[in-house]
Amino acid sequence: MALDDRNVTQTEFGDLPEWDFSALYSGPDAPELTRDFDWLAQECADFANTYEGKLAQLDASAMLECVRRYEKIDMVAGRLMSYAGLRYYQNTIDPSRAKFMADAQDRVTNATTPLVFFSLEMNRIEDAAFAALLAANDDLARYRPVFERMRAMRPYQLSDELEKFLHDQSVVGASAWNRLFDETMAGLEFEVEGEEEPLGLEATLNLLTDTERAKREAGARALAEVFSKNIKLFARVHNTLAKEKEVEDRWRKMPTPQTGRHLSNHVEPEVVEALRNAVVAAYPRLSHRYYALKAKWLGLETLEVWDRNAPLPLEAPRKIGWDEARETVLDAYAGFSPQLAELAEPFFSQGWTDAAVKPGKAPGAFAHPTVTDAHPFVMLNYLGKPRDVMTLAHELGHGVHQRLAAGQGELLSSTPLTLAETASVFGEMLTFRRMLEKAKTSEERKVLLAGKVEDMINTVVRQIAFYDFECKLHAARREGELTPEDINALWMSVQAQSLGPVFNFMEGYESFWSYIPHFVHSPFYVYAYAFGDGLVNALYAAYEAAPEGFQDKYFEMLKAGGSKHHKELLAPFGLDASDPAFWDKGLAMIEGFIDELEAMG
Repeated sequence: MALDDRNVTQTEFGDLPEWDFSALYSGPDAPELTRDFDWLAQECADFANTYEGKLAQLDASAMLECVRRYEKIDMVAGRLMSYAGLRYYQNTIDPSRAKFMADAQDRVTNATTPLVFFSLEMNRIEDAAFAALLAANDDLARYRPVFERMRAMRPYQLSDELEKFLHDQSVVGASAWNRLFDETMAGLEFEVEGEEEPLGLEATLNLLTDTERAKREAGARALAEVFSKNIKLFARVHNTLAKEKEVEDRWRKMPTPQTGRHLSNHVEPEVVEALRNAVVAAYPRLSHRYYALKAKWLGLETLEVWDRNAPLPLEAPRKIGWDEARETVLDAYAGFSPQLAELAEPFFSQGWTDAAVKPGKAPGAFAHPTVTDAHPFVMLNYLGKPRDVMTLAHELGHGVHQRLAAGQGELLSSTPLTLAETASVFGEMLTFRRMLEKAKTSEERKVLLAGKVEDMINTVVRQIAFYDFECKLHAARREGELTPEDINALWMSVQAQSLGPVFNFMEGYESFWSYIPHFVHSPFYVYAYAFGDGLVNALYAAYEAAPEGFQDKYFEMLKAGGSKHHKELLAPFGLDASDPAFWDKGLAMIEGFIDELEAMG
């Protein structure tokens, strides 16, 4: 089924799809919205009246009913916030959308405050009593992973009163600073030399991959100028959020700033540490070696930061139309499994994707799962670059994963971040391999290989450098307020180490930490990308070694959502992320590609 004219944006790349929100609500004035807000407030109050102070006395069947009611509340709240948030990201400078989202956030937060007792009381039930409940009812036992993640927070739980206070205060705490950051970023304008009109962030960042070196430099200098002008505001945002986190962590007696993220990811700190150490040890073999090669290809003694993502000189610059991008990705998905392509198809035809660059639209790309009785939504800022095709393959991987995991229900569908990147990076790998198969010349093969290596370095090396920067930032903030210069220095320390000696860093590059949204929205999120890439490289090696029956095991892993631990999910493939050698397998794949590029000269 083709999209009608209302759900497309006409661009030079073809008709790009726009979101159709009808699976959530028909519009911001829809009576269903009012109904759901009212239901949510009433049901949360009723839920608290029924269960507060009584969870420990429930038998297994009563506990199951309680959990199912809680899940329904979670779904309705998720539907409301998904709709408000997605509309806002479509146009962050529209005051009516910003107000709608803020009001929705207030109403949902107020409505759900009575639920704070739920996890607190659950965590006070003794282990033996809890085990007996799960043993008595198979349907309740299905929720075991939810309870395990919840009960992992037991040692860090505060009093009921303090937990309610933190819940209530959240709308004027981190989320308020998140909004300030988002709206500031969306409103920034960059005066780029050679451009008639000021550009937004996405279009300016896009210049860093231009074939013309002068354009790349102009883009980088414009970014540096605007980031530096706004550096005090960004430093204030980071200081406040890091301090707020430190205060809450101290009250909760969290041993490290990273503990909360590891707990929510259901991953052991030593596994993350093994990943981080393996990648840092590989910097000389990966990024340092690759960028030295790139300097040679570009005919340069040293690289400037605006050369990092430069196309290769032998790369014929061309814009890829939307239809070709769609065909490339669906063809690659179908080559692995027709079912994979079928699951991805509605993102093109049913208004599940918003692809065009538009004024006020949030930068970047994401796949938002919304709720399990609707469908995921993918956001892109498509500009026809080969990397944009890879981004499409990546986000569709997320979308397919979210569709498959939806069968687990609202509480079990959400995949921990460490595994949430699996299908997305695997989708990229399938697309890359298909394009590599079709390469007609050695030059074309070289361009594809170099592009893949750069993407992998951006996903693994760059994200671990980001993680180290965050670790340093949060550690330094515990010693006191950080000046913009302090934060700049922390940023430069990880950049020089990760990118290598071939780079020269222009004046102003020290401010480039300021635009990375993950530092603001999801502290320590970034290692999940490296985790996902390493995991997929190891998975893909397993697929190549033993393709028979791999697809079935792969789909089973995606369908599991958040219902299994990473050890359990990887066991059928003979893989174990807690084995330090596991990460070297993934890094070896990148090294192999660089070996091939070196041999090509």
